[in-house]
Parts: sequence; structure tokens; C-alpha cells
Amino acid sequence: MDDDARPLVEVWTDGGCRPNPGPGGWAVLLRFGTHERELSGGHAATTNNRMELTAAAEALEALTRPCRIALHTDSEYVRNGVTRWSTGWVRRNWRNASGDPVANMELWRRVLDAAKRHEVGWHWVRGHSGNVENERVDRLATAARIAVEGG
Repeated sequence: MDDDARPLVEVWTDGGCRPNPGPGGWAVLLRFGTHERELSGGHAATTNNRMELTAAAEALEALTRPCRIALHTDSEYVRNGVTRWSTGWVRRNWRNASGDPVANMELWRRVLDAAKRHEVGWHWVRGHSGNVENERVDRLATAARIAVEGG
């Protein structure tokens, strides 16, 4: 399919825990034209980085056909991992620059595998800075975290 014929989907993701590590939540907002879909979930014992990666993976996996995606994240870890670090990790057989296994490797693989069928632009947004969609996914992720805490 011609890339220009692929639908453009705007995506916002967020994840976090309190404390870190501890109970965590992740959330996604998918927007295609006037249609929106929210996704969220949580884990009782996790980390901020794992929740940020889970949100990105869930967003990309939720799209059932190849799309052009503008993915917005407030996680420099996610954006830099995908756009800068992952090529070296793969070249070094999933070892970081120090030779140690890449942290959260299974989630990184999940994100990269899900991204392959799409054309993804990875956009960093400053968290808690008034971006309406970022604040929305932050609230959803917090609600998911509280739900797994039993609150």
C-alpha cells in the first residue's frame, strides 16, 4: 500500500508507577479523524519504564492494519530507545554499550516488532505541561495504577 494511502492515526501514550518500582498503570489514546479509542491497564509490581513501553506496544498492536502514526510520548526513554539506541542493541545481540543485556528487552522487542508494519513518527512531549492529550493519558494511567492497588 502506498504510504500516503495509509490512514494517519495520532497516538498519545503514558505510563508510570508510584513508588517506582511498585504498582503501575499505562494508557493510550488513539485518534483517527473524529474517532477516538482509549486503552489502559496496570500491573501490581512494575517500573515506570516498563509501563511507558507497555503503552507504546499496546498502541501499536491495537491498530489492525498498516498506518501512518504520529506517536506522542513524554518518555525520552521510549523515544530515544526506538529512534537512537535500538539499532546498536540489535547489532550487539541485545547488549547495551557496556555489554550487559538490554533492560526490558522483551518489551523493546514487542514495540519494535509492532512498529515494523507501520510508518511511525516518534514525538516527545513534555509531561505535565498542559498538553491536553498527554494530561488525559496521564489521568488514565493513574486510574489504572490505582485500580491495581485496590483503590
